[in-house]
Amino acid sequence: MSTLSAILITLNVEQHIEACLSALSFTDEIIVVDSGSTDRTAELAKQHTDHVLVTEWKGYAEAKQFALEKATGDWVLWVDADERVPEPLAQEIQDLIENKPAHSGFRVARKAFFLGRWMKHGGWYPGYVVRLFRRESGRFNSARVHESLIIDGSIGTLKEPMLHYTDDSLIHYYDKFNKYTTLAAEDLHERGRGAKITDLLFRPLHMFFKMYVFRLGLLDGIEGFLLAVFSSSYVFVKYAKLWEIQKQKE
Repeated sequence: MSTLSAILITLNVEQHIEACLSALSFTDEIIVVDSGSTDRTAELAKQHTDHVLVTEWKGYAEAKQFALEKATGDWVLWVDADERVPEPLAQEIQDLIENKPAHSGFRVARKAFFLGRWMKHGGWYPGYVVRLFRRESGRFNSARVHESLIIDGSIGTLKEPMLHYTDDSLIHYYDKFNKYTTLAAEDLHERGRGAKITDLLFRPLHMFFKMYVFRLGLLDGIEGFLLAVFSSSYVFVKYAKLWEIQKQKE
């Protein structure tokens, strides 16, 4: 019978960790890599698994790759602390790996909640991401932010969605905003990209109209409007920081 490991990385997520890990009780092994939480995250995690590893922070991709290297299951399920695996998805995963599927990985839809509301539009749903994969067939790329999996082999699609409770407050959103835009700008610079005035003028506008108008974010109420505005601001700040990096290098 195939075995299943769940992996996640944590840092000061005591408000999420118990619900997240409780929903992973169907797995054979849970690997938690904590980057020095100062709240009760690690303490609470240890109530659900014996595999809580505290390490120095080296980046998102590096931390997740480290967690993957500690997993021993035939299959691996990657989750974030603010995500939940509901019972229908858990059952689908268990049935799937027992039947020895031909695919090396599977993508899953996410129902993401922004400020408490499910973002059904604006390009956020289904928002497929690869989260279930054969341990020997997957590895994380080296992106500083929004890292993803590289899968050797074909990828299938799960039917049931995962739940994602992202940004339950504006304070939480902007706590991540500054860090993520810096990392994204550094990634662009490393890839040889530059920032021009047209990037600052038109890319944010394009993002807003794409999310709010063309992808119908306007149907998600005030939350949909705020998300489109914040996302366009994210693009503006990312390219402004890229311009700043260029200027410093020059």
